[in-house]
Amino acid sequence: MSQRSALPEWQHLQQCALRARSRHLRDMWQSGDRAAEFSRQAGPFFMDFSKQRLTGADRDGLLALARACGLEQAIGDLMAGVAVNNTEERAALHTALRADAHEQVFVDGRNVVPAVHASLERMDTMVTRIHSRQWRGYSGKPIRDVVNIGVGGSDLGPVMVCNALGEFTPPEAHELKLHFVSSIDGTQIADLLGSLKPETTLFIISSKSFTTVDTLSNARTALQWMLEETGDHAMTLNHHFIGVSTRADRMSEWGIPAANQIEFWEWVGGRFSLWSGIGLPVALQIGMKGFRDMLAGARFMDQHFRHTPLADNLPVLLGLIGVWNATFLDIRAHAVLPYDGRLKVFPSYLTQLEMESNGKSVSRAGETLDYSTCPVLWGDVGPNAQHAFYQLLHQGTQAVSSDFIAPLKRYGDHHSSTDLQVQHQLALANCLAQSRVLMLGDACVENGDSAPEFRRYRGNQPSTTLLIDELTPYTLGALVALYEHKVFVMSVIWDINPFDQWGVELGKQIADATFLAMKFSGSGDAAAFDGSTAALLARIKKAGRKPS
Repeated sequence: MSQRSALPEWQHLQQCALRARSRHLRDMWQSGDRAAEFSRQAGPFFMDFSKQRLTGADRDGLLALARACGLEQAIGDLMAGVAVNNTEERAALHTALRADAHEQVFVDGRNVVPAVHASLERMDTMVTRIHSRQWRGYSGKPIRDVVNIGVGGSDLGPVMVCNALGEFTPPEAHELKLHFVSSIDGTQIADLLGSLKPETTLFIISSKSFTTVDTLSNARTALQWMLEETGDHAMTLNHHFIGVSTRADRMSEWGIPAANQIEFWEWVGGRFSLWSGIGLPVALQIGMKGFRDMLAGARFMDQHFRHTPLADNLPVLLGLIGVWNATFLDIRAHAVLPYDGRLKVFPSYLTQLEMESNGKSVSRAGETLDYSTCPVLWGDVGPNAQHAFYQLLHQGTQAVSSDFIAPLKRYGDHHSSTDLQVQHQLALANCLAQSRVLMLGDACVENGDSAPEFRRYRGNQPSTTLLIDELTPYTLGALVALYEHKVFVMSVIWDINPFDQWGVELGKQIADATFLAMKFSGSGDAAAFDGSTAALLARIKKAGRKPS
């Protein structure tokens, strides 16, 4: 038995879960005002978790477990710069990236906030130069296309935000086009380069370590494409490349001038790096004011997380519900369902944030866990998902928990079309209807219990509905921070480190070794591989040989 599962509070919840498995959500509305009891408001967010399969006693048991696991102390340690990333012996201080300039956050005895704001000022300078058409290519023409080359956290965060906040582009950025390249197979960058002009294209190379094979392979392709036009290595790098990394030495070695570098820090995890220089594409899209508004929204959620009692704390409640479902009710799949097309990339962003963080099976002390941790997470824009995988949610054999996310307001005074406002109302109606059917099943349909079996809906699929006043840079920043902190809460209860990713690192190492084996023409190099991989390597090599 692990240290966590041996806790009396844990064992009490296991008994609660046994009772919960015999209950149906439709029977949990018989007394009291459940909607009021199981909902909370914080700033622009209203969270309704009344459709979750938990009673007041279950909720109180989860809060007791959180206290027994030292959650309040862990939250303080996270934000104070304690080395909560124990396997890499460093802090995880993404919250410092959105701290006010007057705040003090210390790492190894040094206040890091001044360096954070100096980096923001450097971003501001670059954004201003590009927006004002003063950053010019080798021929003297202003930049019109910016290509962000990154992967994982250096790609998903900026892509997600730029998709969500495109309507907040300021006038000075309207002529600027942003593009994103992450795939290592070359398809993305090859297709993109064919549509661009070298003299007006700027590349941002984003890599925490500046050694990521995917990113540097695409960067070399971009550089070669530029050099075929310019023939001047130094001039090309000076006018057409920006680097964002924790390693200034490696950026310089690659050839990027110091003036074109934005640094961040080892205590920023890649999937938490959106708020650093990795967010440069976002600042180019929505301006530095918009970027700072996004930081302010995240800062609001940081303060809420740090100072609000656990029972009223949105990230805490969201995280505890996640643990209740995945660990105690054994619900191993979770869907994220935004009812707003601007958030279409948000589920993919959360897939990395949650599964790379909490996809762990070993405790902080190195013991193998005897309980389930992170569920498989996926999702899509709700109206599209209804015509794709909702069939499984409603009538499949899988138990699935869900988060429904929707803005209350859209298409305000700046839109004259009442048709668009009606469409938004239709989206909200679908959001409420789908969560209702998932909860009640055919009990929400007259005579539903007498329908033939193929028309029956079991319901009892738990969900949380998160309503946002309106989608803006501020509220999106707060939304992302809400889920960041949810991930941390779950990790504390599960007693795992959410800030490393050794599984990812192993995959990279094996890929490097496999690539080296592909480069050799002999057969002996395959001996180190398993039979399947050796056979596949031989077939790939044979396909690549030129006929004699």
